[in-house]
Amino acid sequence: MSSVGAGVMEIRVHSGGEFRLFYVAKFADAVYVLHAFQKKTAKAAQRDTAVAQRRYSELQRLRKKEKGT
Repeated sequence: MSSVGAGVMEIRVHSGGEFRLFYVAKFADAVYVLHAFQKKTAKAAQRDTAVAQRRYSELQRLRKKEKGT
């Protein structure tokens, strides 16, 4: 999901509905789940993409801060 951020991946589940999960697995210490949601429309809601983008930015900021200390 390059629209969310570099290295962000998406899992799609089709089981009794449409579900999505955005995550980052490019760090050696953890896999970070940015956002999980049920889709109600054919197109991913801008709100869900924005949530994942904000969380990814915050994750990058926190990791940079931890690395500097």
